[in-house]
Amino acid sequence: MLGAYRGVMDTQTRTSGADTATLGLGSVLVGSLPAALMTDEAPDRYTVEAVFTRRPERDEITEILGSETRDRLAKAGYSTVELTISDRRLEIANTNLEELRDGLGGVLADRLAEISEGVRAKQDAAAVRFREAAAGEHDRAASVAALAESVTFRTSADGVPGSRSASDQRSAATDDRARIDDWTDEGGHGR
Repeated sequence: MLGAYRGVMDTQTRTSGADTATLGLGSVLVGSLPAALMTDEAPDRYTVEAVFTRRPERDEITEILGSETRDRLAKAGYSTVELTISDRRLEIANTNLEELRDGLGGVLADRLAEISEGVRAKQDAAAVRFREAAAGEHDRAASVAALAESVTFRTSADGVPGSRSASDQRSAATDDRARIDDWTDEGGHGR
């Protein structure tokens, strides 16, 4: 009979998070359930451990355990439910399998998918900012290098500094580069 509950949790998770990167819940850890379930001594409420579909990231853990999740659970009618995380398990306290089957499982799956998408969006935005900053730094470094290459050290006998046209200066820089390359090819850099 407990296998039927596991199937419900699987179905709810897959429906709300088709993307494999989306955090979800895979199954209930049957071994963690109270041994007295379905007997006269069975507790009404207990802790149910469910396995995440992947290891949650730090930001996801913060959101799962945060006040927004508690508020969502309370608004959905599950104000006594408490969540904790232990490695790849979500520990759902003060609940039972029937409550999870009849709606709490879906509320949790939806919240996990929402958290996962929000964290992913923040990470994507940070990656874009990083790439833009790296491109800006690359452009800045290229500009510095170009400016440094435009500096020439010539004696006054070579001509009055600044008296040459921009194209003459570029031509001279190209000639200098060619001389350096020739010198390097001849083994001058190893001397």
